This record gives sequence, C-alpha cells and structure tokens, in this order.
Amino acid sequence: MLFPTIVYGPVHSRRLGLSLGVNLMPVTVKLCTFDCIYCECGFNTPVSHPVLPTREEVRNALESCLQGMTEMPDVITFSGNGEPTLHPDFEGIIDDTLSLRDRYCPKAQVCVLSNSTQLGREDVVRALKKVNQRILKLDSAVDETMRAIDCPVNKDLTVERIVEHLEQFGGAFTLQTCFLSGTRDGRVIDNTTEEEVQAWYKVVERLHPERIMIYVIDRATPVKTLSKTPRERMEQIAAPLREKGYDVEISA
Repeated sequence: MLFPTIVYGPVHSRRLGLSLGVNLMPVTVKLCTFDCIYCECGFNTPVSHPVLPTREEVRNALESCLQGMTEMPDVITFSGNGEPTLHPDFEGIIDDTLSLRDRYCPKAQVCVLSNSTQLGREDVVRALKKVNQRILKLDSAVDETMRAIDCPVNKDLTVERIVEHLEQFGGAFTLQTCFLSGTRDGRVIDNTTEEEVQAWYKVVERLHPERIMIYVIDRATPVKTLSKTPRERMEQIAAPLREKGYDVEISA
C-alpha cells in the first residue's frame, strides 16, 4: 500500500487519533533505509534518481489541505512511503509545518514516525527535537534479529549504534517496537521470546523513554509467513515495565 500524494488523509489512527499524513518520499515507490519484512508499503523499489517533493511543494500541499478541512486533525504525522528523515530539507519542512500548524490548527500536534537510522545527522536531531512527538523505532535489541526483521540497507548497522543515537534525546521520545514471529525462507524470526524480550528490557532501562508503544502486525505484509502476536503475550511483555512506572501502550 503506497500513498499516492504528499498529504493524505486524515485517517483515524489507532495510536494517534485523527491524523493528517505527510509523505516526503516518492509517491510511486517505497524508499527507505530499512526494508522491513512487515512494512505495509511493501519492499523497497530500486530507483536510480528518486524524485522527492520539494520543500515548497510540501508546504503548499499541506497549506491547501488545511485550508479546506472542516474538522482539524489531532496530529500532523510524517510517515508515508519510507523514512521521512531521509529528505534533505527535513528540518526546513518541519519548520514550515510548525508554522502552518500554528496558523490553522494550533491544538494539533506534529509527530514524526522514524526508524532511527538518520539520527547521526545533526539537522535531523534538531528537527525532531522541535516536534511534539518523536516516535522512534527499535524492533529488537539483538543485532541478528534486528537485521532479519528490518533488513537495513546499511549492512553494518548495529543495535548499539541506534541506541547511542537514541540517547541524544535524554528519554524525551516514544520508543516503538513491533513484536512478531514467523519465518522467512525457512528461517525462524521471533522477537517475542524470553531471551529477546529480556535484551529489549535492558535497552528500555538504558534509554528510559517517556512513552513506549508496542504493536503487532495490523495489515498485509510483504513476507506472508509472519504471525500476529497474541494480545496475552503483549500484555506479558508490557507488565514488568508498567510495574516500574513506564507508560506502555499496546496496539494489538
């Protein structure tokens, strides 16, 4: 499922409320630093010269949409056909969005869903610190499993590097993790085992995020041999963290 426009929706998000989406990636292909086996947008499509919307095009599309809305969104969400922070003008686009939000829907929040791979860029970190919600992903605390689930384009990417970059926010972000199990080409992939969850708990304790979102597969996935994690298991994963005072939201 690809988003064919720069601005889409609003849609009723199970996590965010009435969400107006902004897609900074191409409208015809998925472009991402990950190639997650559960991504609703499918797998990446190799392109030599991907065409991204310009900062001006994003600003104009968002303003036009906000001007025509009768019910204002609860949140303006950067997501779409890949990793939004890949856009070279990401910080400027965030500045424009905050200005438009203040003008047309000052009660709305601005949210970025990110896979955490571009946090080595100072401009991306600055931009993320300006928005209301930074929802940053880490699907496993084990390198082998992270690579099996997320299939990073950078084969040298490690969990430790991601975690070090997440530490820049001092806990002021939402940690997002998709729990799943299944196989791919006969190989078992499962981040819901006790060993996996215990390793993930250690990262949570290290980062101490202000909020944690754990969720399950909700739509069709490009790898068809994956299973939705039962609600009971999700509650088991959340319980020890809630006992320690963490704000854990389950979308299952």
